[in-house]
Formats: sequence, structure tokens, C-alpha cells
Amino acid sequence: GLAWTQVGGEILFIESTLLPGTGKLSMTGQLGAVMKESATLAFTWLKAHGTEYGIPNDAFKLWDVHIHIPAGAIPKDGPSAGIILLTSLASLYTQKLVKPNLAMTGEITLRGKVLPVGGIQEKLLAAKRAGITSLILCQDNQKDVSDIKEDYLNGLSISYVADMRQVLSLALRNQPIHKAKK
Repeated sequence: GLAWTQVGGEILFIESTLLPGTGKLSMTGQLGAVMKESATLAFTWLKAHGTEYGIPNDAFKLWDVHIHIPAGAIPKDGPSAGIILLTSLASLYTQKLVKPNLAMTGEITLRGKVLPVGGIQEKLLAAKRAGITSLILCQDNQKDVSDIKEDYLNGLSISYVADMRQVLSLALRNQPIHKAKK
């Protein structure tokens, strides 16, 4: 995930796991209310559209999810982690890998839209510093990217999306996770 801070852009790592349970969503990592709302939105949308991705309905009743965003001492909030939270959940439930060297930022809605976010220049510079080569951004953020010097964009492949289905199509590999859960 890509985040904006007062000192520039940063990379957020999202850790998530499935464990036997009753369909509960837990989150840790000193997360603010808006970020928690984004996770709930992503979880609800995936449950509503899971069959499109080969996820049996009972999977959401049989497995609990725990999402952790490390650096627990640092407060994290804002809507821009929406698409990465969706991608993390979809990877878990489909048991498909996320493409390597990929970062993303974008707010999500319950209807499946991806909305623009701020701090694009700072986020792209953070991605570049981290060796990221592929990015997913909201199509409405394309105007923000056009304002950035081309030198800063060299080596970055940017895909622009309008909805969450496009995000998952770009982010998930057809390759299953090693030792996938059944």
C-alpha cells in the first residue's frame, strides 16, 4: 500500500491470514476509524461478490480474517488503503498470489467504485524508492500523475482503474498460494 505522511510518502505492508472461525474480521496496527471502515467495506464487497471469484459463500462463515499493518506504534488512518485491503482479502479467500513489485492506493465504495486520493507525487516517489515497478491508481488520479516530472516516473508502469473488479484483475495472479487452504 502507498501512504501519505507529513514527511512524504511511505510504503505500507499489509499482512493478513485466515484461521478457522466464524467469519470475524480483526485488525491490528494502530489503525484509525477511516482505515477500519475501508477494511469493512472491502470485506463486505468481497462477500457480496465472492462467487464471481470462485469463493464459496460458506467460506466467509468458516474462516476468520486477521489483517495487520506493521509499525504498530505509528498511527495510520485515511481511505487510501481501500484497494490494498480489498486485494489482501481477495488473495486470502481465492488463495491466489498478489503480483510482485506492485503497490496501489485508492479509496473504495460499497458499490465497487475506486475513488481518487491525495498525495500522489509523494506516494509515487515512495514506491520508486522501494523498488516498486507497477502501480494501480484511480483513473481520476491520472491528472495528478501528469503533473509529475517524467524523470520521476521512469521505470514505473501505472494502471488506472475505476472499479474494484479492475483492481483484482490487475493485482491477482492465476497462480495459487503454495499450500493453499481449502
